[in-house]
Amino acid sequence: LAGNGAILMVVISDSRLHSPTYFFLGNLSCLDICYSTVTLPKMMGNFLSTHKTISFLGCISQLHFFHVLGSTESMLLAMMGFDRFVAMCKPLHYTLTMNHQVCIQMAVTVWIIVFFHALLYSVMTSHLNFCGSNHIHHIFCDVKPLLELACGTIELNEWLLNTVTGTIAMGSFFLTFLSYVYIIIYLFFKTHSCSMLHKALSTCASHFSVVVLFFVPVDFVYIHPASSSSVDQDQIIAIMYSVVTPVLNPLIYTLRNKEVKGALRRVM
Repeated sequence: LAGNGAILMVVISDSRLHSPTYFFLGNLSCLDICYSTVTLPKMMGNFLSTHKTISFLGCISQLHFFHVLGSTESMLLAMMGFDRFVAMCKPLHYTLTMNHQVCIQMAVTVWIIVFFHALLYSVMTSHLNFCGSNHIHHIFCDVKPLLELACGTIELNEWLLNTVTGTIAMGSFFLTFLSYVYIIIYLFFKTHSCSMLHKALSTCASHFSVVVLFFVPVDFVYIHPASSSSVDQDQIIAIMYSVVTPVLNPLIYTLRNKEVKGALRRVM
């Protein structure tokens, strides 16, 4: 909350950071705050309580907003990769290609797509029959542990989980990956200054580390078949992308960013 809140505050308040790059960074910080807030308060309450319960409506709401925010973050990382690609490889076209209106349109489009994508999960999961145990073997309400409690046919739900989530997650990952690969190839052949090349590669490495920290755990949980991972393993991996990644994102983006560090000093 402190790290992402600080980034969001300086991006909004400092006019020097009113650019597409920091527009997306501010969105990422806002997402990380909301993403953690959906699961962590209830999770911490359960750790401190012997009476660990959640209502059915609360569970479905948590599932819905968790997938809205998680899917938005995956697509936002792809947009941030594209932004870096245009800034480094097509600098003369950057202000035209990534103008304020385009950035807002991209962000709104992503929010609309993922809202209905998550709504599909929520509605389909809420209409399942839960006739057995009501003990969720997870640290928060998610599709996979809820499907394990359902009675009847769940093939369509599993197909949606593996195919639709897999398409969004891996599609976003490959778009991001291709953006950074193209940047590295372009800079390697076009940049003759070693210091400039090192600086650009260092920036790309820090950004891509955020991508890896987010997408690798998601791949293990949502794309691998249910039989390939244990309940304990899924819980540990869930902690990685729901708690650890939002903590590390502000550190990675600020420690290597002179503009953000300068804005933080001016605010303080």
